Amino acid sequence: MAPEGAPALVLAVPGAPSAASRGLAEEIISIGRSELPGLDARIGYLEGTDGEDAARAEFPSLSGVLTAVADERNARAEFARAAGHEVPAPQGPDAVVVPLLAGPDADLLRRMRQALMDSSAAAELADVLGPHPLLAEGLHVRLSEAGLARADRARLFTVATAADGIILATTGGEEAVQAAGITGMLLAARLAVPVIAAALDQEGSVAAVAAELRGSGSAQLALAPYLIGPEAAEGLLDTACKEAECAAAEVLGAYSALGKLAVAQYSAALGITLGAAAH
Repeated sequence: MAPEGAPALVLAVPGAPSAASRGLAEEIISIGRSELPGLDARIGYLEGTDGEDAARAEFPSLSGVLTAVADERNARAEFARAAGHEVPAPQGPDAVVVPLLAGPDADLLRRMRQALMDSSAAAELADVLGPHPLLAEGLHVRLSEAGLARADRARLFTVATAADGIILATTGGEEAVQAAGITGMLLAARLAVPVIAAALDQEGSVAAVAAELRGSGSAQLALAPYLIGPEAAEGLLDTACKEAECAAAEVLGAYSALGKLAVAQYSAALGITLGAAAH
C-alpha cells in the first residue's frame, strides 16, 4: 500500500497528445496502481492544455496537473484545520513526476523541469525508466512478436526471419544513444546477436549503424525501437527502416514492465522501498 499522504505520481507524457497516447498512459498508470495499491497517480501532457481548466481538460498540461495536485493537498489541510484537527506539516513533495521515457532526452527533460517550475507545486522529477533489464526483455518480446527473434533461446526451433543484427533506435541525441547501448548489451546477451544503438533524430546515424552491422557479417537486420511511443515524431521509424533496408518491431508501448518501472522510479525519488515495485 502507498503510505498515507504520499505524494502523487504524475506520469509526464511527451509528444502531441492523442487518444493513443492517453490510452497508453492510462494502461501504464493502471499497472502502477496494481503494483502499489492506494497510489495517487495522474497523467500530465508536456504539450497539453494550459490554464485554470487544465486539470479537467482531455489532455491536461503537466504544469496544470501539478498545480491541481498542490491545490487539492492544501484544500484537504484547510478542511482538516477547519474541522479542528491538527494538521502536521507536509512531508515530502506534493508530487513526483515520472518521465514516460525509456532513456534520456535533454530537450524533453528540460521542458519537464520548466513545467515543474511553472506550477505552484513542490514537485520532484524522477529518473527516466531506463536503462533496465526489464526494457531489454520488452525489446526481446516486441522483436519476437514481429517474427524477428526467437521468443526463447532455449527452444530448439528457429525463426526463418530472425535477425542476426539489431539496430537499437532511440531519440534524444548522443546521450540517449550511449544510455541505450547499456540496454543494448543486455538485449545482445538475450539474443546472442550484435546490437548497436543509433539515433533516429540524427541524420545518417541509422544508416551508419546498418552499414557497420553488415560490414561485420550480419546479413539480416532488424530495427528495435527503444521508444515507448509518444516521444518519437511521426514518420521517424518509417524513414529509419527505409534507410536501413530492414523490418522493424513495434515500440515498447504499454509493455507491462513500464508500470513497474514507473513505480520504482517514484519510490527511488522518495528514497523508499516499495516491495516488488523496487525490483
